[in-house]
Amino acid sequence: MSDVVERTLSALPGLLGQHDPGAGPGGGPGRVSATSRLGGLIRSITALSSKHEEEKLIQQEQTNLKATVSAPTTTLRLMKECMVRLIYCEMLGYESSFGYIHAIKLAQQGNLLEKRVGYLAVSLFLHENHELLLLLVNTVVKDLQSTNLVEVCMALTVVSQIFPREMIPAVLPLIEDKLQHSKEIIRRKAVQALYKFYLIAPNQVQHIHDKFRKALCDRDVGVMAASLQIYLQMIKKNASGYKDLTESFVTILKQVVGGKLPIDFNYHSVPAPWLQIQLLRILGLLGKDDPRTSELMYDVLDESLRRAEINHNITYAILFECVQTIYTICPKSDLLEKAAKCIGKFVLSPKINLKYLGLKALTYVIQQDPNLALQHQMTIIECLDHPDPIIKRETLELLYRITNGQNVTVIVQKMLDYLRQSKEEYTIINLTGKIAELAEKYAPDNEWFIQTMNAVFSVGGDVMHSDIPNNFLRLLAEGFDDEKEDEQLRLYAVQSYLSLLEEEDTFYPQKFLQVMSWVLGEYSYLVNDGDPEVIITKLHRLLKQTFVTSETKAWIMTAITKISSRMPCSKTVDKLIQEFSTSLDTCMRQYAFELKHLCENKELMKNVLPLDASCDEIMVDASLSFLDGFVAEGLSCGAAPYKPHHQRQEEKLSQGKALNFEPYGLSFTSSMSSSCFTGRQSPAGLSLGSDMSGNSAEIGQKETNCLKLDGVRKLWGKEGYLPKKENKTGKEDKTQPVPQDSILMGHVVDPPLTQSEQQVVSLSEEDKEKQQLASTLFVGLGSNNTISLMGKADTTTQKFKKKSKISETQNSKETSSFQNIATLPFSPLPDSAPNNKENFQGNEHLGLRKVSLSSSEVLEASVSFDTSQSLTEAGLDEKLSNCRLSTSSLFADSNIEVFQPSQSVPDIVANKAPVSLCLPGELADHPHSEIVELCSSDILTMYSCKVWTDDCLLLILFVANKSTSPLKTVTLVFENAEHFKIFESLSCRFPVMEAQSMESCQKRVQLEKVCTEGILFGSIRYPLDMDTHLEFSLTFSLSDFIRPMKITTEDFGRLWLSFSNDVKQNLKMSPSQGSLSVALNALKQKLKLHIVEIIGNEGIVACRLLPSVPCLLHCRTHARTLALWFRSSCSALPDSLLYLCQKVMEES
Repeated sequence: MSDVVERTLSALPGLLGQHDPGAGPGGGPGRVSATSRLGGLIRSITALSSKHEEEKLIQQEQTNLKATVSAPTTTLRLMKECMVRLIYCEMLGYESSFGYIHAIKLAQQGNLLEKRVGYLAVSLFLHENHELLLLLVNTVVKDLQSTNLVEVCMALTVVSQIFPREMIPAVLPLIEDKLQHSKEIIRRKAVQALYKFYLIAPNQVQHIHDKFRKALCDRDVGVMAASLQIYLQMIKKNASGYKDLTESFVTILKQVVGGKLPIDFNYHSVPAPWLQIQLLRILGLLGKDDPRTSELMYDVLDESLRRAEINHNITYAILFECVQTIYTICPKSDLLEKAAKCIGKFVLSPKINLKYLGLKALTYVIQQDPNLALQHQMTIIECLDHPDPIIKRETLELLYRITNGQNVTVIVQKMLDYLRQSKEEYTIINLTGKIAELAEKYAPDNEWFIQTMNAVFSVGGDVMHSDIPNNFLRLLAEGFDDEKEDEQLRLYAVQSYLSLLEEEDTFYPQKFLQVMSWVLGEYSYLVNDGDPEVIITKLHRLLKQTFVTSETKAWIMTAITKISSRMPCSKTVDKLIQEFSTSLDTCMRQYAFELKHLCENKELMKNVLPLDASCDEIMVDASLSFLDGFVAEGLSCGAAPYKPHHQRQEEKLSQGKALNFEPYGLSFTSSMSSSCFTGRQSPAGLSLGSDMSGNSAEIGQKETNCLKLDGVRKLWGKEGYLPKKENKTGKEDKTQPVPQDSILMGHVVDPPLTQSEQQVVSLSEEDKEKQQLASTLFVGLGSNNTISLMGKADTTTQKFKKKSKISETQNSKETSSFQNIATLPFSPLPDSAPNNKENFQGNEHLGLRKVSLSSSEVLEASVSFDTSQSLTEAGLDEKLSNCRLSTSSLFADSNIEVFQPSQSVPDIVANKAPVSLCLPGELADHPHSEIVELCSSDILTMYSCKVWTDDCLLLILFVANKSTSPLKTVTLVFENAEHFKIFESLSCRFPVMEAQSMESCQKRVQLEKVCTEGILFGSIRYPLDMDTHLEFSLTFSLSDFIRPMKITTEDFGRLWLSFSNDVKQNLKMSPSQGSLSVALNALKQKLKLHIVEIIGNEGIVACRLLPSVPCLLHCRTHARTLALWFRSSCSALPDSLLYLCQKVMEES
């Protein structure tokens, strides 16, 4: 250890450039004096024997450093040495915040070596949201404009590491210019800085994609390699937009594999391995589900497999990426064979790392080639007993992928065995979720399902995800298609939990106790010979246990209350009320008083707690009309009327005696006085002058001596210091489910178990057990069985098919009300549609909910339709041949993905013409998209239409039965989406669809999480010989949820001052967009904005994101540049709207 320390100390002067000018070639006293204190500190720390001594030494060192850096006589050279020692203290985990400001000063002053240490200290001390970074912005801008290459490199390095998101417009034009620099190191660092910008603010670099393409073709390999990072991220989001670059990526990979790159890029004689890995990932994304693009990659993938033959870890990584790419793109038989051989070598390798790679690759490719698992089934069985826990975990992941209805019991048992041995929280969370999913999907019977879930709750404990018990309870409550089976499942669950509660002094996790309490409270009446008094006694005994938390006690009290409502009187209940009426726990005392009052009025108790009513829909009075009398009485007594928050905020701003916390305006040169403005003056005065934005290169040149405050985050407000908001980055940890497609297994090789049965006599007992285990694990993967993979469509009947009782009543009403649409003539001609409400009334009504932004009152509007006869086959063909698409639409919705799986059913009617439909009269008056086809089969066709009302986005869905026979239980289900919320319910159920009829339903969609574009997936299921389903997807844009906000100029000014989230950007205007009014009208038409006022070359615009999130925009034109300044109360909305504005300006 001492040798390592001495070598480190001898290397420090050269690394830090600490050479005294007077020192000789051997270093001499100059070198020693510069590093003696740092060396002494390191030696002192390594000589210590305890953590306490280290803390004491570091504390003394920090005291000395604080006195030194604060002294006015400290030279920059001494400051540099202090910064190095502070860096060492921070590396050991001791905060040295007193030196942060001095690190920034050192980066701003001094020579190159001192700036180098200052920038290094800043990059290690601060994070990208640190408020002190504001002081570094002007220094970075100055260094980016420097003629010294070292200063430019240091500035670009800092920008690519810790530069804050709000400051990007200040340096973006300068970094764009560096892409054309003559030195390759500058171009490479500029690309790395833009990559950082793309990660934290992708919308702000959308306009320089052409420059990324130039960087990809740069003559320097380093610049090209840096650009691949950006393309990998962009292709992950939108692969279709970069298909034209496939040949370029293939050419680059060929040159890399062929050794055309300089030898400096080789690693263990392997040419640029990390570059190969990146290119393989890019090719896999581009070739997915695209045969034409995949053909371009076959040769280079074959060459990569052939050349990666060196036995080294880096070549194994390249082979693994090659295998993943081959199985991701549209496959070629020779490549698949070579990839399978490569996986076999990995799996059979005695090295743990290679075996893990093989299992990982096998898990990835098992969905495309399930026969590959059969070839290595004995190796997989051996991996289940491998001493390495990572190998075991990956093997269980592989078995999870091949689970079906025939092998589910064995695989789940193996998972539970591993779960009982594991102590890692991540493993417990991961495995419990997978076991619960498999149990729900492939359970052979009710008993096995309940026992498996009990094991999950017992072993998973309180660390498992809360969705698992919630989904289990929802499954019990909503039930399935068979009411008798529902009752049997609930009865067995009750009996199981009663037997578990018989055991005394047994510890159960809190979530398991909560599940028991809810089930016993809801369904204990199903036990015919059960005494409610006995059940209450068992629950009462649980309340006395010390390990039961307050939350669980609340569940138990609720269960006791429900059970006591079904019995006349109970001594245990009276004892419980008396015991907890004086409890120190406020919640338990409250529950005891509620139970006491309910027991005194049994009639009220039965009305409040009806039998098996957990799924009954509760009507909520959102307008709180029951308080109208109370409010009227208060107003009559002189109480002040309620004022919304924004009105109270405006009144505070209008108070003249209030302190002004707004910063003073900037002072500019006299040449700009005609167009300048004062700081954050309200745009209501139309003097904001957004040409002062940090994006403007012209201002960067004119204000070199001024402090630039563009994009500065507001930290002080009217209520004092405002806590900064951390940027929430990262990807959703949650993996998106693979779209389910039907797969047809051809001639799959049977398991080689029949051959080994002849040799069973010569096998040992251990081998016999392994063979038997393999026959149970891999059953269902042969040619005579149906393969059922996770992430693929499962043609076997699922044990538990959920049926939502919550929306059953509502769906039946929707179905009956929309049934008349199906029988309406399909012609959209004006004379066939009703012209007024009187002609449009019928016996059926459809309630359309309309949410008002000014209040929470729910308005009900009724749309009714005429009843007509069902269409005959000839009539249907005649109507379809004469119909046309509706022309009254705002814009065409052409970005809807279409899934058209083929079906083969004998009794069908060919639908040769696309079906065109009309919206109901009241909806047709609103702007809407065209009615487009979502998915189709020989039996059903589904269409959709978006209707943009003032208060919401309505999604109208039409389902057409094209067959000659009626369909029963057609169910339309949407998947849960991260960005969108569907009100009321995610499903819509049609009990019966007559032959050649049309049904429709509507859903209200709201944007939950701001994004520029998102996809909503769903499926429609209908029973034939088996449960069949079609999948579809709808693409929504942010513009679907934007509505104009009509306000006055004065209101605009007051709101502007109350918002702190802002974004600025300069956009170039084309010659056709000659004036501000032309540009704003284009934005108004495409994005549904409201132009508040235009004066000269300035304008203000307002809009809102449904339901009521405002966003304000100030615009100014100058020298064919449109300066945009967005402000909103939502931090993500300005960026997304800026991106849409950029697209509109480019398209127009």
